Amino acid sequence: MTEMIYLQDAYVQSFEAQVIGEVDGGVILDRSAFYPGGGGQPSDKGELSDGDSKWTVSHVKRVQGKPVHFIAGDALPSVGARVSGQLDWARRYSLMRIHTAMHILCGVIWRDYGAQVTGGNMDPLKGRMDFEFETMRQELVAEIERAVNKEVRAKRSLKVAILPREEAFQIPDLIRTKINLLPAGIREVRTVEIVGLDLQADGGTHVANTQEVGPMSIPNYKSKGRINKRLYVQLDSDQ
Repeated sequence: MTEMIYLQDAYVQSFEAQVIGEVDGGVILDRSAFYPGGGGQPSDKGELSDGDSKWTVSHVKRVQGKPVHFIAGDALPSVGARVSGQLDWARRYSLMRIHTAMHILCGVIWRDYGAQVTGGNMDPLKGRMDFEFETMRQELVAEIERAVNKEVRAKRSLKVAILPREEAFQIPDLIRTKINLLPAGIREVRTVEIVGLDLQADGGTHVANTQEVGPMSIPNYKSKGRINKRLYVQLDSDQ
């Protein structure tokens, strides 16, 4: 099993590890700070080094449940080698900010309108999220934008917890998506709480306080069906 460092501390940018396996085009480490992608959040990028050689990590993906660090090029670090990992931190931090922004948006819409999430995706500093709205208009979008920025300015702390599945599912409205995406075999559930606003099951990386998100804009929206409306979110790059 790989120790996934980001689950407890999303701010770890570099780490030491040992290569414990090899998969076509990539390696498995005994511990890693790289996020392997999922829940709409792309995987991290970065590099591995053994002091003499460096390898570019193009992406990370779970293969048969194991996080594989795929390497650009043909050469791979050897199984058993000790390596240092370094994240592309600017990219990771941008993804942390937008992921938290999405939770702020989800929390506000659930609190104020009771609308469930039907889908979503994100890239550094921008993303989109779909909700169960029958109608959407510019006045409503502006109202939502004001509300989410109020939550950013509220400087709300974020807390991460890992709970037994039975305990986690006693929390009302823990799953905000239309479909429960948690596999039945998972015995522990990781939750992310924006204190005073939102509490959800989530496996991704987030900032520690909503103020780190910075100003949020909703530059566009679209109808994706009779009861499915899409909101686009954009963050400032200089936060």
